[in-house]
Amino acid sequence: MFRSLLLITLFCCSALSWAQPPKGYPFVSFDVGMAEAQKLHKNMFVYFGRFGCGYCDKVNRETFVDQALHKLYVKNYVLVYVDSESGDRLTLPDGERVTGMELGARLNVFSTPVFLYMNPDGKLILRAPGYKTVKDFQDFDRYVQGGYYRTQSINDFLKNPS
Repeated sequence: MFRSLLLITLFCCSALSWAQPPKGYPFVSFDVGMAEAQKLHKNMFVYFGRFGCGYCDKVNRETFVDQALHKLYVKNYVLVYVDSESGDRLTLPDGERVTGMELGARLNVFSTPVFLYMNPDGKLILRAPGYKTVKDFQDFDRYVQGGYYRTQSINDFLKNPS
């Protein structure tokens, strides 16, 4: 009996330790997302989050619940979620196996949330750290989808959006 109770307690505690992407979005792991982005020739939206991150929870509850944003991002991006504290392994396009934590370190993700916009080959287009509003994500989408990142910084774009 004690053993069963202990196993159930450990299972429940481990379930609580998993970071969660926003509900209702088709987020996939980084390795799956890379393959899908290359196959579909779509940019990736990569969300680095972690369990216990207050701003991750806030952006999930307040921003990602917007249905127009949901529709826009599902249409325009391959959605990737990375638990920045995860020890689970994923496979990079070159075959190397790394953890979510190692991937975050390589991409200079040292706090959460961090949102990365990447091309299908994994090249960084835009880094957006911290809590973001629906308008922020709409602006970032216009910047990326419009190709403005090729000729101007995000700060210049936001000063004088076309």
